[in-house]
Amino acid sequence: MLRVVLDVNVLVSAALDRPGSPARIVQEWYAGAFELVVSPRLLEELRDVLGRPKIERRVSVPHVSDFLAALESTGILLADPPLAERLVPSDPDDDYLVALARAGRAHVIVSGDTDLLEADIEPPALSPRAFLARLADIS
Repeated sequence: MLRVVLDVNVLVSAALDRPGSPARIVQEWYAGAFELVVSPRLLEELRDVLGRPKIERRVSVPHVSDFLAALESTGILLADPPLAERLVPSDPDDDYLVALARAGRAHVIVSGDTDLLEADIEPPALSPRAFLARLADIS
């Protein structure tokens, strides 16, 4: 089965309940189309972003709580991997996502972050739209 790491920017967009690729990706995950790899650091970053006043006003607390609980209980929860090397030259803050994807034997990272999308990394990063196209090809 396809294993995936979703960047926090994709998860936040999905939590905002906006129609579009991120929400469809989460729906596909709920439907069992792929396995999701998460870590405490990723979940904490998501919790932090969703708790920011600008974002918090746009999502309901029960929705956020349910969403985070689903990610923790249904996702493949791994310990935060050590960061031994620079993986994303233009943004070292993204190194942990690549390290997590490698530790979780993920096939792809899904992100809207240009630094990740343009980096020569393994596993590769795909935009949400490109990932949905890949899912459609697999089905």
